[in-house]
Amino acid sequence: MAAPELIHQGKVRDVYRWEGNILLVASDRISAFDVVLPTPIPGKGVVLTQLSRYWFDRFASITPHHVLGFDLPAGTMRAEWTGRLTVCRPATTVPMECVVRGYLAGSGWNDYRRTGAVQGHHLPEGLLESSRLPEPLFTPSTKASEGHDEPLTEAEARRHVGDGLYEELRRCSLTLYREAHAAALARGVLIADTKFEFGQTPEGGLILIDECLTPDSSRFWPADSYAPGGPQPSFDKQFVRDYLIGLKDWNRQPPGPELPEEIVQGTRSKYLEAYERITGHPLAAG
Repeated sequence: MAAPELIHQGKVRDVYRWEGNILLVASDRISAFDVVLPTPIPGKGVVLTQLSRYWFDRFASITPHHVLGFDLPAGTMRAEWTGRLTVCRPATTVPMECVVRGYLAGSGWNDYRRTGAVQGHHLPEGLLESSRLPEPLFTPSTKASEGHDEPLTEAEARRHVGDGLYEELRRCSLTLYREAHAAALARGVLIADTKFEFGQTPEGGLILIDECLTPDSSRFWPADSYAPGGPQPSFDKQFVRDYLIGLKDWNRQPPGPELPEEIVQGTRSKYLEAYERITGHPLAAG
């Protein structure tokens, strides 16, 4: 049996080819503003993998996905991959990030303040920062191999992937978001926004790929303290972004700054809390 072959190293995940399948291994690397920071967050990769596993299991009856398993045969599995590995079917990545927003935050809030709309979606006047939107919005972006992803209006997104695929991506993304929002809310967590990625199989089917509803790809807020009118406390990497925004001597270009120990431990704690709140049990590995 051949050894796994490393074929790509992303900001967070290492990608291997093995026996005709794809192996995703989530590291403890963390990125912010599209820059990989030099300081890892211990156990982060395990949280990403196991929380994605929770959602992929939950979504199995809603949409096909790329997950085949989370382990390898003895002799192939590496000890350092424990809890971090996802075995996946191959797929061609759709070149568009499928972002869904349920609340007015981040770049959506900035867009609304400037234009009264979010990526061309006109909204009622008088909304506050962190307000819940009348309906979740599908606000896709480009998927850049380097540099920043760029937001797309509906017309731009349709041109980018074609009308038929756009409609399928929009429908599936909104369905998954609504299902996840209801499930997380029952556990006391608001999913303010999230990013899905999809791929197409060799047979042409659309499947959910990559990670799913993790603190790296989503904004998670505690429901019991939710109060529109400003930023919300969160269980995600906004904690790191806020620290970096406060630095006077970093221009958001590589190399990124080292993170102090209190930021590392604070981030680790928020990721673990996100997992435990949403799943209802403590993390078993990591």
